[in-house]
Amino acid sequence: MSKEKLDAEALWSDLEAVRERAPLVHSITNLVVMNFNANALLAVGASPVMAHAHEEVREMVGIADALVLNIGTLEPDWIRAMQLALRSALTRAIPVVLDPVGAGATPYRDQALVELLETGSPTVLRGNASEILSMGGLAGGTRGVDSSAVSDAAVFAARGLARELGCVVCISGADDHIVDAGGRHVTLSNGHPWMTRVTGVGCSASALIGAFAAVQPDPWRATVAAMACLGVVGELAVERTQAAGAGVGRLQIKLLDGLQLLDREAFAERLTMIEHA
Repeated sequence: MSKEKLDAEALWSDLEAVRERAPLVHSITNLVVMNFNANALLAVGASPVMAHAHEEVREMVGIADALVLNIGTLEPDWIRAMQLALRSALTRAIPVVLDPVGAGATPYRDQALVELLETGSPTVLRGNASEILSMGGLAGGTRGVDSSAVSDAAVFAARGLARELGCVVCISGADDHIVDAGGRHVTLSNGHPWMTRVTGVGCSASALIGAFAAVQPDPWRATVAAMACLGVVGELAVERTQAAGAGVGRLQIKLLDGLQLLDREAFAERLTMIEHA
């Protein structure tokens, strides 16, 4: 486990590694966000594949550098595909990111998460505060796939989940919190509320974590780097969108542009990060 102090330069080097190595990220994700997630991965420099057929999912995991599982639009065949992919990823010891979209919203969704966790623990669990509270067995008040809780309120649950599952837990929100089983905790405070008005941004965060975890062996640091990148990009994208007198439709394009064109100076200048002792 890395004990080095994180700073903008260390996190920037992880983004450079994604751009240089173009990791293949296999996503079994939801129908609403599939296109945007794939484009976000391409923009940051990674290579996406979106495959969920039982007949090929294990072979696809066999050539991937990371696996991302997103339960947004569930149905039985997709749950089974996720289980097959998860087993293959664990066998290969490649990083797995689980996005528990809408956890707590319905018994069916919760049962799907139970079945996935019985198959194996992810490397990284990323969700909003309500989802993480629900995953921790607390009353999070999930409303559809949106969060009715602030991210700070879920930190205690996240720490418990990290210890129980032996994984990194990321809570996304106005402040992003990233914790691991060893007690490390970083808070990131970039981004903008407009990012919540474009569908797929949160799910793209999970996809980006997969890309960063594919090139950075410390999954906690990889998660911090991915969330820092998206937060800074989102902040800048909103400012540029507003300056053009445009709205959230244009923001989608600015987000993708930002993931491709973000430079070292802007990242270091904008990054707002607290590494807790």
